[in-house]
Amino acid sequence: MSFKLSLQQEKIQKFQTLTTIDAHTEGEPLRIILDGYPEVQGDTILAKRRHLQSELDHLRQVLMYEPRGHADMYGALLTEPTTEGSDFGILFMHNEGYSSMCGHGIIAAVTMAAEYANLEVANGSKRTIGIDAPAGKITAYAERDDQGELGVSFDNVESFVEVCDCRVQVPGFGEVTYDIAYGGAYYAYVDADAIDVACSPDNAEQLIQLGRSIKHAVMADYPLKHPTEEDLGFLYGTIFTSRKTDEEHSHSRHVCIFADGEVDRSPTGTGVSARIALLHHRGEVSPGQRINIESIIGSAMQVEIAEELDFEGKAAVIPRVFGTAFITGVNQFLVDQDDPLKHGFLIR
Repeated sequence: MSFKLSLQQEKIQKFQTLTTIDAHTEGEPLRIILDGYPEVQGDTILAKRRHLQSELDHLRQVLMYEPRGHADMYGALLTEPTTEGSDFGILFMHNEGYSSMCGHGIIAAVTMAAEYANLEVANGSKRTIGIDAPAGKITAYAERDDQGELGVSFDNVESFVEVCDCRVQVPGFGEVTYDIAYGGAYYAYVDADAIDVACSPDNAEQLIQLGRSIKHAVMADYPLKHPTEEDLGFLYGTIFTSRKTDEEHSHSRHVCIFADGEVDRSPTGTGVSARIALLHHRGEVSPGQRINIESIIGSAMQVEIAEELDFEGKAAVIPRVFGTAFITGVNQFLVDQDDPLKHGFLIR
């Protein structure tokens, strides 16, 4: 007879409990918080994000940091909608704080809601979902074919090119040429092939170190100011691009180093959004032309231009992004107030 450990629920009720559903989009994790957070205050989604930063950041650390998470963990908290016509709000978190927009998070949240929660999408139908994100209103689409297979995509916020072909000295490396574009977050784009940097998992350490160094060098070289929201005017990360891909039909590969050295396992939803704005600016893609962009692990997202428009005097596009998410677990995390490491820690 084998021994079986059985939890005594009355003995764990003393702990603070946080419940999540975990998923991944093209390999990038998303921990969606279902229960355990206090109500997030604020009349706008940006105000709610500020409330998380000032009052509830210890809970981000609990769920993102070790031992419950890791340096590359990513999370999302769903809120009540803050604008008319939206179905819900969403706030994104990571090892450094809170991001303004997250494409893989949108795809995973909509997939989880349609597959495992109360977002009904009948076979042979398409549902439009309005989502309040810090970067602005996102329109997502959940569509089932006649066999019940779910497809998810979203229209991002106005995406545009900030600057092209700038040069900066990166300590310990040398001169690097970069572009900056916005797709719900600002990224510095660097041609990895031009500087002989491999965009592969076995080169992750160099990518992290160099991505961090480039980000800080660009921040010092080119201060950013978003056209409408002060809270959005910051450089989120470095994206290395490469024409060396696993699949013949892929346009390129992305490796995104964001926040405090996080490596995106997906091609990055906001990153492919800003990239297609950059490619359109250079005359390399046309509206409606869908391209396939790979990640560091060879997974892929597709992106196309759904609309061209003017945004505060800037030539902008609305990118439409496609990707696939899967559930990986449902977790009940416990916080023992006597634990000296209750709020977690990071080695990297």
